[in-house]
This record gives sequence, structure tokens and C-alpha cells, in this order.
Amino acid sequence: MPPSVLPPRPVFDSAPRTYTRREILALTGKAVVAGALAPQLALAREEHSAETFGAVVGNVVAAKIGEKILREGGNAIDAAVGAAFAACIAAPSSCGIGGYGGHAMIALSGGKKITAIDFNSIAPAAARPDMFPLDANGRGQGNVNVHGWLAAGVPGTIAGLELALGRYGTRSLRDVLAPAIQLCDAGTHAAPVKGIDDLARGDSAPASPGERAKQRTLALGRLLKTLAARNTTESFYRGDIAVTIARAFQRHGGLVTVEDLAAYRAREVEPLTLDWNGVTLHTAPLTATGLLVLEACSILKALDWTRLSEPQRLHAKLEALRIAWADRLRTFGDPEHVKVPVEKFLSPAYAGEMAEKVATALQERKPVAQEVRASRAGGTINHSATDRHGNMMAVTITHGGGYGAKVAVEELGLILGHGMSRFDPRPGLPNSPGPRKRPVDNMCPTIVTRDGVPVFAVGGAGGTRIPNGVYEVLLNYAGLGAPIEAALSAPRLDTNGTLRLNVEKTSPRSTDAFFRELGYEVSRTGSAYISAVSFDPKTGRATGMARGG
Repeated sequence: MPPSVLPPRPVFDSAPRTYTRREILALTGKAVVAGALAPQLALAREEHSAETFGAVVGNVVAAKIGEKILREGGNAIDAAVGAAFAACIAAPSSCGIGGYGGHAMIALSGGKKITAIDFNSIAPAAARPDMFPLDANGRGQGNVNVHGWLAAGVPGTIAGLELALGRYGTRSLRDVLAPAIQLCDAGTHAAPVKGIDDLARGDSAPASPGERAKQRTLALGRLLKTLAARNTTESFYRGDIAVTIARAFQRHGGLVTVEDLAAYRAREVEPLTLDWNGVTLHTAPLTATGLLVLEACSILKALDWTRLSEPQRLHAKLEALRIAWADRLRTFGDPEHVKVPVEKFLSPAYAGEMAEKVATALQERKPVAQEVRASRAGGTINHSATDRHGNMMAVTITHGGGYGAKVAVEELGLILGHGMSRFDPRPGLPNSPGPRKRPVDNMCPTIVTRDGVPVFAVGGAGGTRIPNGVYEVLLNYAGLGAPIEAALSAPRLDTNGTLRLNVEKTSPRSTDAFFRELGYEVSRTGSAYISAVSFDPKTGRATGMARGG
């Protein structure tokens, strides 16, 4: 069998590859340094020739572990999944084993298959559209939909990672969990968490926040060792671990039950696609937000965006994005529960209609008029990986905001994500809560193919800034034909569809003046952390880059 073809998942009897304590501590130290430099970091670059192993980009500690997997013969899926599990320990505020979920895009070398994995959270069966009392502004009263046990749905992260690995990887679950287990044993990421370690009085956990955090990390390591020994996550959803999780929800007034956990399945789904400028964009479908990105790109395609002057391109890309955000906030929901006009939003007719609106806005030098209720959320980790054969994966995982729901199943060391916060708490809307419903999230991992061959994989971290950042990179890479470095380096805009515009801090001051003259309220802020890899099928060269704002 040629090395570029992925074999069926093998049976593993040998012990998994382990990492020395010195290696783990060295990786952790690099992460501390990177974290300290992050505000000043403009661009991180990894480039590898055909004779080497590929590239993994994302969280510093986790990406180095992913690279190690590649060097030892694993493919891009092994590396991305191993990196994601490691990030659950190395970046506990952004993601975790109890994280609410994520999305992945996978492309096999040569374009033999391009697919998506959906492992978003589901609401418990007891969820109702009116389950969250509203304040005067229509938001969850007392933030009960954001923090606390009602904010947590069924966690999907580990189910999705196992599904991707089992179908398209070459390593066992036991093998790729080994580095995450060692990170737990090293204990260097056991930090107290406000909202978790100052609560839970009356249980058997130690009183000291620092000691509680340490004990929780050790418990999480024991959980991972159990899953590794069983070489499956089955008991997390349908077994003794599921019973422990459900009892914690019941004890603290949450809604997730044993039945909810047993009903959960990660799933393989068909990506959404758009042909543009000689390439094809493949992105995660609903309940991810790839549809927003492709809709905005399709409007610019209909507008013949690349032929506009530079000021017009700047204005047009914002208006197309604002239109797509308005459509998202008005219509997006779980397609198994509500009808979302996906085909309409990606149709040439609708793109042409919206392009006319944008063209009018350009001519009149003003924004497209629309009413939008803004939405903001943070968190998340993305890893993009490619191997020496051209297999690719972009995988995004999340708690939601920092430490998610800020509750923990202490005996398992599980901090739970707040997937329920991704619903609109107002009843009667497409994205209102509902039984066994999946919320709309901000993730949109994307793969680009040229002549059917995967050449680029990208995803982001940063809440609602994610689709905007991925969109900007795709405009540069696919729309303008820029190389990966230029695609990631270009300044970005950030909007939720309103007239409030965030301009990246590195943008020229003339950008602020330009949009203020058009009628926007302009602020300077950071942008999404975007990680991407490219692969040249002619030379075998793999390039990995990441940039935050």
C-alpha cells in the first residue's frame, strides 16, 4: 500500500509512546514563554521540506506534541487529535476533556476524501426554550445560562476526537492520550479557577483552592488513564464514568442525565463548499458557522471583488460580512430542529442580490442598512496539521468562555464547558434552547483544495472573532492568491453585523478614518488567533503559521 493511503485502523498491543518528564517540562516551559510574549507576537512560522514530517500549528505545547507524533510516523489526523487532547491539559481555560465540543475538517492526501466531524454539545432532554429567565435586555438573568450547572450540556469533545482518530488516524486512542496523561502527572497546569475552587463547600475536596486544583488535575489524569486502558471513550457516555457525571449534575441542580449522555454521538457530516478563483473552500456545516464564511465569500465572488480598487475591496468585504452575520443571527439553528435556508444563502441568485446591496453601499459610501442584535463569546483552541503525504486536518475544540460553565465533576477532574450559553436564551428563535438540540457556535475549520487536492487548512480561536478571522485569511489566500504568510499577516476587521467595527491594532490609522467617514463607530482591539498549514503537492513542502492580534 502506498504510504499516502491511509490504512484501516490497526489493532495495537504494544505500549504507547511515552515522553520523559524532562520533555514534558521543556514543552511546558516553552508554553509559558510563548504566553508571556503573546501580546507582542505577530507571526509564528514553521516550514518543513519534503524530507521531513509535516507541520502542526496551534497551542505551543500541544503543537510540539503533534509534531512529535508526525516525526514518529503518525499521520496528520493522529497529530491533530493528539495535540487536541494535550491542549485540553495545557490550555484548561480554553478547552478540556469536559469541553462542550468542537468541529473538524479532514482531507486525505490527493483529495481522496474531504469530510467534516461534528461533535458539538447537545442540550439535555429536559431543556426548554424558556428555561432561562430573562433580564430587561433579553439576556439570561443572573447569567445562569453562562455559568453554573444549567449552562452545561452534554460534553462532546472526546467523542469527536475519538471518531476522527478511529476513522482516519493510524494510532490507537491509548497512544495519542499518553502525552496528555503525562501533562496531568507533571501537574504544571494545575491552577486555581475562580468560580470553581472557591465554591463546592460541603463536598470531600480539600479546602485550599490550590490543593483543590492539584487534586482535580490528578483526578483528570486518572480518568485519562482509565480511558487509555480501555482504549475507548465508550464508558464516558455509556458506562460507569457516565453515571458519575450524571450524578454530579443531579447533585448540583443540572439537567444532564445518564440517558442524555447515552444518547450522544459525534457524527461525520458533509462539508459545505464554494468554488472561487480556481480553488474550492470546504468548511464545517451547521451547527458550526462555516456557512457565514461561505455566504460572505459568495457575495464577494458575485461582486467580482478582486477587480475592485483597494478602498472598495476594504469596504465591500466588511459589508458582505455584515450581511452574513445578520442572516446568521436571524436564521441559524440546529438543522435537525429548524429549517435553515442553507441552499438559498449559497445560491448564485442570493449572492447576486446581496452583491447589488453592497455595490449600492460602495456607490453611496455608507453601510448596508440592517438591524442586528450583537453577540459575543470567547475561548477555544484550534490546531491545523498536515503530514508529509498531504493529509490535512483542522480541528477546533472549546469550553466556550474561560473555563466554560465554571463547574467541575471533582471526582473526575472534569471542568465542564458551557454549551448551553451558545443558545439564544429568548424563546421562539431558531437558536433557542430545546431538548437534545445543538447550539450554533462560532467554529469554522476550513480546508482549501486546488484541482481537488488539499493545499490549505485553517481554523481559529477567539469566540465570535473566529469566523471573521478565518474569512479574512481565506479572502487573502483564496480570493487574492496570497501565500500563507501574507494571508495571515494582513490586518483584519471584526464585526457582528452592527455599525460597531473593531479594527486590528496593527492596522494603519487611515483605516479608522476611512470607516468613520462611512458612518462606523470604530475601536481598536485584538483579532482571532488563526492557525493554518499549507502543503505544496508538487514539492511536498509543508508550511505552518499562526497569528493573533
